[in-house]
Amino acid sequence: MKKIKTTIGLLILLLALFVQAGNVGEAFEITIDVAPNVLNLNNQGEVVTVHTDIAFGLVSASSVYLNGVLIHSWKSDLRGNFVAKFLMSEVKALDMNMGELNTLTLVGTSAIGDFWGSQDIKVIEVVPVKTGKD
Repeated sequence: MKKIKTTIGLLILLLALFVQAGNVGEAFEITIDVAPNVLNLNNQGEVVTVHTDIAFGLVSASSVYLNGVLIHSWKSDLRGNFVAKFLMSEVKALDMNMGELNTLTLVGTSAIGDFWGSQDIKVIEVVPVKTGKD
């Protein structure tokens, strides 16, 4: 009985992987959410975080790039999905259009094929106003 449950569990996992990726080995699109979604070039933040909808255990983390910027660190979110972090200074150095939407594309390799996901973010350069209370 235990072997049957294990086999059924593995079959369900494989079915879920096929549904997510289409055919094994084919490239597929994922959904991403970039934070911050408005990038202020005067921001003193340290990382740009990209949340995904792909399972953490499937991703070869060292293969992940954001517009050519190599991943800095990674983790799993509370849902078990892959989260990528990139150095903000490297993302700010990308050729982007000020005051406009710019497309950031995450690419990488997983156990079931290559993947990509894109999101538009706005790039601004706002200098903080001193209030005199400092």
